[in-house]
Order: sequence, then C-alpha cells, then structure tokens
Amino acid sequence: MMSVLTAALYGVLLFYGAGWWLGYWVGNFSLLLFVLTLVTLAYWLAERFRFAPARAAAAEALATQDSKRRAELKKLGLAQADSGGVESARESLLMQPWWLDWTAGLFPVIAVVFLLRSFLFEPFKIPSGSMIPTLLVGDLILVNKFHYGIRLPVLGTKLMSNKEPQRGDVMVFHYPVDPRIDYIKRVVGLPGDQVVYNNKSLSINGKPVPVQAQGDYYDDDSLRFEPKFAETLGNVKHGILVEPRRASIYRPMDSFVNFRENCQYTLEGVSCKVPAGHYFMMGDNRDNSQDSRYWGFVPDENIVGRAFMVWMNFSNLRRIGLFD
Repeated sequence: MMSVLTAALYGVLLFYGAGWWLGYWVGNFSLLLFVLTLVTLAYWLAERFRFAPARAAAAEALATQDSKRRAELKKLGLAQADSGGVESARESLLMQPWWLDWTAGLFPVIAVVFLLRSFLFEPFKIPSGSMIPTLLVGDLILVNKFHYGIRLPVLGTKLMSNKEPQRGDVMVFHYPVDPRIDYIKRVVGLPGDQVVYNNKSLSINGKPVPVQAQGDYYDDDSLRFEPKFAETLGNVKHGILVEPRRASIYRPMDSFVNFRENCQYTLEGVSCKVPAGHYFMMGDNRDNSQDSRYWGFVPDENIVGRAFMVWMNFSNLRRIGLFD
C-alpha cells in the first residue's frame, strides 16, 4: 500500500515538474520545497516511530524463534543447522524498503536546503539582459534572504526586520503583476521619494543623480557597442547602459493599477511619487528593462532579498565575485 502511495506521489511530482519545464504553468519552487519537506518529514517520523520499530521487532522475533529451534535440536542430540539463512532473512527484515529510502532518507537533506534557502541564501539565475552591465544573462547569483529581515517561507510574512532597502541595492522581489515570478532590479526610489526619469536622465527629489561617461560597452547578446556610464545612487557606484539616440516612450501597462495616480507620463519621460511601504525599481540596462516605469511600485511584502554575489557563470568564470 505504501509503495503504491509513494509511487503516486512521485508521479505527481514528475508531472508538475514536466509541466513547469515545458512552460504549461509557472512553478513555485518555494512552495514545492515546503511541501516536499512536510511529506518527507511525515515519512521520517513514521519510519522512526512505527516502521523501523516494527522491522526490529520482526527481526528480533525471528532471532528468538531460531534460538528456540536450535535449543530443541540440541536437546534431541541433533547437530545444529546452518543459521546463515536466518541471518540473511534478519538483514532483509531490517532493510528499509525503497519507498522509505526515497522519502524518509531524503528528509535531512531536503530540510537543510529548505532552511538555508528560506532564511539565509537563495540562488537565482539571471534570465534576461535588463541588468547589464552589472549582471549578465546566465549569471548564477546568491541572494541574502535575511538582509532585509526574516520572513515566513512561502507566505512572505515578515517576522523580524533587519536593514531597510537603500538606493542602489540590487534586489530580488516577486513581480507585482504576477507574484509567482521573481524579478531582479536596482532600488532607485524609497518611500516618499519623487523619482523623475526624463530625456534619459534620472533625478530623485529634485536632485540629478550623478553620472560619468565610461566609453562604450560591447554587449555580447546584441553584438554591438552601447554607451556605458557610471551612476552613483546613494553610496553605490555602478554601471548603466543608456542609448542617447534611441527614442523611448514610457506608457503604463494595463496591469499598473495600484497607485497609478502617483505617476505622470509625458513625451519626455515619467515622474512618480513613491508611496509608503513601496519601492521604485529600475534595471541598469535603462533602454532594455521592463521596470517600475511601466508596471509600478514594489510593495515591501514582495521583497525576497538583496543580491550580492555571482557564484558561477559557466560561460565566463571571471564573472564569479561580489558586485554592487
């Protein structure tokens, strides 16, 4: 019965993973890991308090029976029979069945991964070029989950605050339009800030954000050179790409509903007043980033963590290291 149930659970897992991989639906890895932790915990508890004691009792009963049999044979003056078969049967009784090996046996590993990923560090892969030149497509990054506070896994409810987001932070968050999807952008506007992006120039609370030209940057994806600048947001100096001659028309997406009245759009750009408990996010690749200019503000409850390190890029090992 348990082997059939376990096989069915693995079938559901494979079906869910295949549909996710093929794009039939958007998966939720945090929820999946949480469910796997609970299921393997249930098997682990059942193994420790029911199945393992039952197997040990059966093995002990077999050993007791064999001892009695040999004692009776000895009274009759008969030579003792070979006990090798009994020992083999006893080992078979004590052995975990496959459905416990692949559930209870995996619980410690899954639990450690769940705890590390939920409260300490979570890995992500950069899927697009919106953060070029800071982050490239294919970069595998680490996100500090406790930098902004401790949150409940899956639900995202904040249990304890830590540091507040600062201008210039590279943040991972749940996309407000579809929270099942994770986005990564740079924090530009804090609650209460007036953010203006007109004619390719950024200003915050009436003060232009300092930029310095740094020549051209060769983009491997587009196979062309683009103007690169060094921008200083707060205490963070980082690279951005801006194409001065490229026309940009900023219009709100239909999904930009919450606090839509806080933004005004013109032919030159967009001006937004960041509401309380929200943040204005932009990509470093300014002319190739779908960000707060289009879909609005990121609420505090959508924050996942602060990105700080590229831990691997299989196409370019020199990418490994910390970044601002």
